[in-house]
Amino acid sequence: MKLDKYHNVYFIGIGGIGMSALARWFNHNGFAVSGYDRTPTSLTNKLTEEGIDIHFDDSIDNIPQSIKENKEQTLVIITPAIPKNHQGLNYFKDNGFELFKRSQVLGMIASEFHLVAVAGTHGKTTTSSMIAHLLKHAGRDITAFLGGIATNYESNYIANQNKDGKSIAVVEADEFDRSFLTLHPDVAVVTSADADHLDIYGDKSQLEDSFKAFIRQVKASGKLFIHEKIAKELVGDDYNRSAHTYGINRGQFFASNITMRNGFFEFNYCDEQCNINNLMLGVPGFHNVENATVAIAVALDLGLSPDEVKAGIESYRGVKRRFEYIIKSEKIIFVDDYAHHPTEIESFLKSLKFMYPDKKVTAIFQPHLFTRTRDFVDGFAESLDLADEVILLDIYPAREEPIEGVTSQIIYDKMQTEKVLISKEELLNHLENDNYEVIATIGAGDIDKLVEPIKELLNEKYHA
Repeated sequence: MKLDKYHNVYFIGIGGIGMSALARWFNHNGFAVSGYDRTPTSLTNKLTEEGIDIHFDDSIDNIPQSIKENKEQTLVIITPAIPKNHQGLNYFKDNGFELFKRSQVLGMIASEFHLVAVAGTHGKTTTSSMIAHLLKHAGRDITAFLGGIATNYESNYIANQNKDGKSIAVVEADEFDRSFLTLHPDVAVVTSADADHLDIYGDKSQLEDSFKAFIRQVKASGKLFIHEKIAKELVGDDYNRSAHTYGINRGQFFASNITMRNGFFEFNYCDEQCNINNLMLGVPGFHNVENATVAIAVALDLGLSPDEVKAGIESYRGVKRRFEYIIKSEKIIFVDDYAHHPTEIESFLKSLKFMYPDKKVTAIFQPHLFTRTRDFVDGFAESLDLADEVILLDIYPAREEPIEGVTSQIIYDKMQTEKVLISKEELLNHLENDNYEVIATIGAGDIDKLVEPIKELLNEKYHA
C-alpha cells in the first residue's frame, strides 16, 4: 500500500513512544497529522510544539472536520492499548475508515529503506539508538524510529534528508504483540530473548518461536547479528555459518579489557578483521558495553571506518531513563533507569555496584504489570537483593486489571535485603528521614514522574 495517497493521518494513542515517532515521520514528510491521547505529557507537549494537533478528550467532536469529510484521504493509526469502547475508535470503525496498527504502518515505511532492525527483550532501545548515532555522527543519511528519547537528539525520531529511498532506516523491532513480524530487515540484531510478555505469548517457547520467525524474515542478502548466548537457541547448530555472534570476550565480535576510568567504561572492540582499542563509552554498564559491541559491528558492516566508530561511541550520550544520571556529585548519586524485567534489573544493579563498590546502593522499584509481577516474582526478588536497600512501590497496572493475590507484597516477602514497602504518596516523606549515598529509581510505569521531586528533595537535602 502506498502512503502517498493519504493527506490526513490521525493517531489514537499519539503520545506513546512508538506512535509519536511515527507521527513525527508523517509530520516531517508533509502530512496533516493529528491525534488523541489520554493525558498531556512532556512528549505530547513537544509534538504540539512541532505543529501536531492533539486533543485529550475522547469525543468525536474533537476529531478534525477535515478528517471527517475526507475519509478516502485519511489514514487512522491505532495502538493495541486503546479500549474497545473508545468513542473515536468506534467512530472510525463505524464509518469505514482505514485503520492500521502502528506496527503495520512502520513496516510500510521501513520497506522503502535499507533497513536495520534491532530486536530483543532487553537492550533494543539503547542498541538501536547507538547504531543510529554512529551513522548520523559519521554523516550518513538515516532515519530512525526509536523506543526512547535519544539524549543526543532529544527525540525518538531522526529524520532523513534524501527522499529517494536510498538512505538507511534504523528501527527498534518490538516483540510485544509480535509487532516486529511486519519488518523484513537487510540487517537484523537480536540482543536477547528472555521470557517476557507471557500475557501475550503464554510461555517462553512461544516467544522464542516469534523471534525465530523474525530471524527468518531477514532478507536472503542480509545479515543477522545475535548475542552469542542465544545464537544456538534461536538459529540452530549451524549458527556460525548463518549468523554473526557478539558478546563480552566471546563471539565473532567481542569486547575485551573492560575497565572504568573517570566515570567511563573503557574497552577494546575485536573481530576477525578489525581491532579498535581504548573505546570510551559515556553510558555506564556492562550491558551497554555489549550493546556498543554489536552497534560497532553493524556500523563497520555498513561502511564506517574505525576512526568514525571511535568518535561516534565517545560522543554517544545515551537514552532517557536508561542508566540516566539525575544527580552526580560527591555527596549523592541519583540514577534513573527503565528496567522492568529481572534480567534488566540484575544488569543495572551489578553495574551500579561495580561503579560504586564502597557506597550503599538504595533501589526504589515500581513493578510494571500484574502479570509480569506474577510470572517473575522470584526473579524480581533475587535481582533486587543485589541492592543494599530496596524501597518497593505498588504495582503500576498499565493496561491490566488487578489479579487477586498479586501485589508488590509477593516480591517483598521473598526478598532478603533491607527493604520497605510503601505507596508513591509516602515516598518523599520516607526519603526525608534517612541518609543515602547512591539512589536509583527503577521501573517502566509512572515512576518517572517522581524523578523531578526526588531530585529537588536530594538537592535540598545534600546541597548537591
